[in-house]
Amino acid sequence: IINSVVLLILLSALTDPDQYHLTSAELGGEFEFMDDANMCIATAISLLMILICAMATYGAYKQHAAWIIPFFCYQIFDFALNTLVAISVLIYPSTIQDYLRQLPTNFPYKEEVMSVNPTCLVVIILLFLSIILAFKGYLISCVWNCYRYINGRNNSDVLVYITTNDTAV
Repeated sequence: IINSVVLLILLSALTDPDQYHLTSAELGGEFEFMDDANMCIATAISLLMILICAMATYGAYKQHAAWIIPFFCYQIFDFALNTLVAISVLIYPSTIQDYLRQLPTNFPYKEEVMSVNPTCLVVIILLFLSIILAFKGYLISCVWNCYRYINGRNNSDVLVYITTNDTAV
């Protein structure tokens, strides 16, 4: 659903670029705005994500385990990237303050966030990232369990246990 919303925003931005055009003064001077090439790349990535999610949904519905694998790989890749973000915040905590300084002056709550103690800000961000990583890990385990369930259900190896009342066997 989120990818569909992003796709709609990107397509509307491509059809009417003047509506989403921001000047360098509005962006704080150092930011680049989205040009048509970047918009096309973002649209292609959004379409690919919709396709991967649709494949996973179809695979779960029709019980085809192989259709779930691309979505599982995407989840692992996303988890790895978020882990790298958390590690970079832990190793280089000063980058948060640098990032906040680069935000435009009219960015909401910029001054309030800048006034927070840098150590406290790092702890808050790491706590937030930890919650996100835990939730993503849970979702990865859900997809993996779905894959294993479908794979086991489609497996033709069935164990048969014969029980008798004969104790001589």
